This record gives sequence, structure tokens and C-alpha cells, in this order.
Amino acid sequence: MATLISNAPAAVPAAPGVDALDTARVDALMAEYGLVGEFLELGGRPEDHRVVAAMSGGVDSSVVAAVLHRAGYEVVGMTLQLYDHGQAIHRKGACCAGQDIHDARRVAEAMGFAHYVLDYETRFREAVIEDFADTYLAGSTPIPCVRCNQSVKFADLLATSKQLGADALVTGHYIRREKSGNRAELRRAADAGKDQSYFLFATTDEQLDYLRFPLGHLEKDQVRQLAAAMGLVVAAKPDSQDICFVPDGDYASVVEKVRPGASRSGEIVHIDGRVLGTHEGVLRYTVGQRRGLGIAAGDPLYVIRLDAENAQVIVGPREALKVRRITLIEPNWIGDGDLAEADGTAIGVKVRSTRPPAPAVLEVSDEGVFVLLDEGEEGVAPGQACVFYSTPDHDRVLGGGWIKATG
Repeated sequence: MATLISNAPAAVPAAPGVDALDTARVDALMAEYGLVGEFLELGGRPEDHRVVAAMSGGVDSSVVAAVLHRAGYEVVGMTLQLYDHGQAIHRKGACCAGQDIHDARRVAEAMGFAHYVLDYETRFREAVIEDFADTYLAGSTPIPCVRCNQSVKFADLLATSKQLGADALVTGHYIRREKSGNRAELRRAADAGKDQSYFLFATTDEQLDYLRFPLGHLEKDQVRQLAAAMGLVVAAKPDSQDICFVPDGDYASVVEKVRPGASRSGEIVHIDGRVLGTHEGVLRYTVGQRRGLGIAAGDPLYVIRLDAENAQVIVGPREALKVRRITLIEPNWIGDGDLAEADGTAIGVKVRSTRPPAPAVLEVSDEGVFVLLDEGEEGVAPGQACVFYSTPDHDRVLGGGWIKATG
């Protein structure tokens, strides 16, 4: 269990700088948005259930915790300190450190429910930051937010929540959890611009039984309306941006700090074999990159692949980026039946969070798990996620896997 850093017991008076609660407005909005009664579907009455609300210090998780408390649930707010808050306390758009921990505490104090801060720095460094560095050095492009959900939030924090006797771990993710018979299904959020399904593909059936996502059917503007009506100090706080532990987006400096001296210079090589220049480390490049290659060429060139073993950045024309076959590792299946039974299933797949699902077929055999794209996709990078969606609506999340190789 993580080390308890600090806690804020229930306190009714609002913290300085927090507007007064507009009770009538809050109750009206909660009723309109379906956030009344036992909306977590745990059975019985809200007051019969203790729930842990994961609070990052942003508006979404703060609204979730406040709404749960207002609805009558016994709320335990939990904030994880994931990295050195001394380095992040003055940064905007971060989470889980410094000012964000303070903001989460102020929300709990204002609303009147318990709040605890847990020290997960060591676990986060081992499971997320070091994996981030090693993945880049291996010539792949990591997604630390997924690893954080996999190994910290939906694993360690979930276990801690159960140890506290909570009936559910509730988060502010924009994703819908819906029951179909006795099974919970994961579906894309109503707000397409905020949908986080790509980052939650690794959620397991067992975790879905325990997790709840009250914001999945709401638009972002509706969440901010609730925050304003509740007088939360974070009501107008900007959303977190980029990777929380990467200052100013300079991921290369983070990798160098975690693995000093591990990066090495090498050649930039055209797919036809010509050496076009040199580079200072493959970690500074990603598949599909066009700008900042540091070479002069008559036609536009793109990074086609990265060869970390030989310290080479392979470049070529745009048409060379398109791939039809993707090899996956660490597959997760939350569709119907077993993964082995899904061989030949038509699915939609996302290979980047910002792209719409593309038509594909899932191939499962003794040799592994593969995705065959109907029309091919550009810029498919090893280390990224390939997420499966139902067809033809692309509404249900069926799972996914990590991209190992392309062909």
C-alpha cells in the first residue's frame, strides 16, 4: 500500500477563493444529467456505499468527487503524487503534483469529504517513466498515459480502494461503462472531442466490474457548468496538456536524465540505401515525422522506421509510410467470448488517438495477434496502441494491443 503523505478531513467551510454553492442550480443540473439517486448502479442507496474518487486536481475529477458527495455517497478523495512536485509546482497543464494536489485538497475541504494524498512516486517512476525512456531508446514511441492507467491507477490505486472497503473506484475519464446482462462493456464517450477510449484499451473485465465513469455521457461544457454551480476553485482551470512529467514537451531531456549516456548518434539513411546525414539519437525521431530531420533533399522525406540497434533513422517518400499488417503484443480483449474466438472478426482500429477508426480484420493464431488493415494506414509507430472497436458503429471498445512491428 502506498505511503500516506497527508490528508484533509471533512470540513464544511469553503476554502478561500471558492465561490458559494448554488444548491438549486446544482440539484437541477444533476437531475438533468442523470446524476441523482444511486446512479453508480451499485445497488441500494447512495449512502450505503463508500467510493474512492480518483482526484488529479483537474475539473473533471473534482466534479466527479463533488457530485458523488452531493448525491449521498461516502466519498474518499484520493490524489496520487506521481513525480517530484518541486519540479512541477509552477507548471500549468500538469497533473498529480504541486498545485494540482493543492487544488484537489481545496475541493475536498470546500465540499466536506475526506481527502488523502498517496506517495506513488517510486512506483510511477519504475512502471511509467523508466518504461517511457526505455521505449524511446528502443526506437519505439511510448504512450505513458496508458501505462499509468495499466500499472498505477487501475492496478495499485484500485487495489488500495478495495483495501479501504470501497465498493467502486470512480474517475473523471470521458468513457462510458454500460451493462449488458451481467457484464460491463466499455463504450466511447458522448463528447467525441474528449473521448479517452484509446487510452483505456487495456482495461480488463475484472477492472470494469469495479470502475465507474460518471462523465462518459456528458459534454465538457456540461461538466464545467456543474463545477461553476458548485463553486469549485477549479471550475475554469485549463485541461492538462501533454505528458505530465515532461517539462515543456522536451521528452528527449527526460530520457537522457533517466538513462544518461544511453542515446547514441548515427546515420540518417534513405530506404534506397543512401546515407543522407547524421543524427544525435533515434529517440529524437518518430515514425511519420517530416520536419526537423536536419537533411536537405529535393522531395519531401518522412521517417519510415527507426533502427535503434544500428542507430539508424530510415527515411523515404510518403507512400512508403503506408502499412497493411500490424503485429501486436500484450493484447487485451474485452469483447464477447475469448480472444481466440475473435479470429477473422471485422473491427475498426485506431493507431493514433486523433484518428478515426479504420476498417480492419483481426487475425489470431498460434503465431500471435495481428491486424490486417483494409486500406492501409500511414505513420503506424511501434510502441503505440492499436485499439479495437465494434463495427459498423465503432461505439464499443473491444480491446487492443501494443504495436510491435508493421509490414
